[in-house]
Amino acid sequence: MNITRENKDALNAVVKIDIEKNDYSEKVEKILTDYRKSANIPGFRKGQVPLGLIKKQYGKAVLVDEVNKLLQESLGKYLNDEKLDVLGNPLPKQQDDIDWDAEAFSFEFEIGLSPEFDIKLNGRKSIKHYTIIADDKMIDDQISNIQKQYGQLISKSEVTDGDEVTGVFFNDEEGIESTTTISLDKIKGKANLKKFVGAKVGDIITVKTKGLFTDAHDLMTYLKVDHDKAHDLNVQLTFTVNEINERGLADLDQELFDKLFGKDAIKSVTELKARIKADAEKQFVQQSDQKLLNDVTEYLVENTKFDLPSEFLQKWLQTVGEEPLTEVQAKEEYEKSEKSMRYQLIESKLIVDNNLQVNFEELKAFAGEMIKGQMAQFGQLNPSDKEVEDIVARVLSNQDEVKRMSEQLTSQKLLNFYKENANLKVKKLTYDTFVKEVYGK
Repeated sequence: MNITRENKDALNAVVKIDIEKNDYSEKVEKILTDYRKSANIPGFRKGQVPLGLIKKQYGKAVLVDEVNKLLQESLGKYLNDEKLDVLGNPLPKQQDDIDWDAEAFSFEFEIGLSPEFDIKLNGRKSIKHYTIIADDKMIDDQISNIQKQYGQLISKSEVTDGDEVTGVFFNDEEGIESTTTISLDKIKGKANLKKFVGAKVGDIITVKTKGLFTDAHDLMTYLKVDHDKAHDLNVQLTFTVNEINERGLADLDQELFDKLFGKDAIKSVTELKARIKADAEKQFVQQSDQKLLNDVTEYLVENTKFDLPSEFLQKWLQTVGEEPLTEVQAKEEYEKSEKSMRYQLIESKLIVDNNLQVNFEELKAFAGEMIKGQMAQFGQLNPSDKEVEDIVARVLSNQDEVKRMSEQLTSQKLLNFYKENANLKVKKLTYDTFVKEVYGK
């Protein structure tokens, strides 16, 4: 066997594999001999079929199969030995006239080579890194919500602003009949609110779905409709009032603090505010980090320039799916996935060049911390090492879980690397301002 490579350019090459009879004949002969021992052919006793007849009937099929196996094995070994970083999979060049009666064969495979490039994280252009803070208004609103949540309901005969109203939304055409409780602070607009204020038990209120709630997604909750329907729903509803309650505010006392955080964990309103602020900002870190990951990804894709073997990759995309694609379909798919391909190459290089690979011990430790956190949520604050280790072992025996957690840990490593090495500009702002700036809401 002889394997050679011709580089067409920096990104494309052709690998030629020449196979001679002595590369495959022994294996083919053995398979046919073994098959002779078990073949059931009419007119012959088992094991007594002439080898010549076996070769005549099955020789070519076995030959083709073994040559293909030999090709795949030798090509894989060659790419590994040569340390070639290929994109996609090698594509065999079309050969319609293979003479399987010959003793020697030649096959050619097109390969796409990964480009060489440099990555500059610390460029002139800085990347925003948001630090989201919980301001006094957010903290006060949260405390107010807590007081409402733990406050007592006071039954009323007539609706006033701020009350909770229980009743039935109904629309026959849309099949809506939903019993629910709504707080009037969810109602959008003075005109809608006016319809509720002053109503009594038994009254029927007529409203329109469009613009009824401050958040259109509330239609899903209160009308029990799916997401797509909620967005497009514009119909008239009736609401029959069944119950009216005012929610009294709970006192900010030790009893409430203990309900919220456990015995004597919080002992004053000042400590309560500090705890709410700390918990909120801990959650905000996750949003800030995700935004940073997204922004660094965009930055790297835009500022890391290299060519791809686009023609080869489009040909490869034609063959890789369950159903083959046309040239036009493959081109469209390539255009949609090119950005993702580029980032995958950049990310892989960052991981290799900076030793950010995940090893098994790191994965075990990561899984252990995740499990401890989950157990704490259910009140198991001090599990034994053995308990945690047993659960970790069960989790890591699941390949899907291993893959998922490996991706999470890799993402965490990359995030830490970006924070240390990228040109970041810290910007402090409130959560509301963050949402407006990032999402335009």
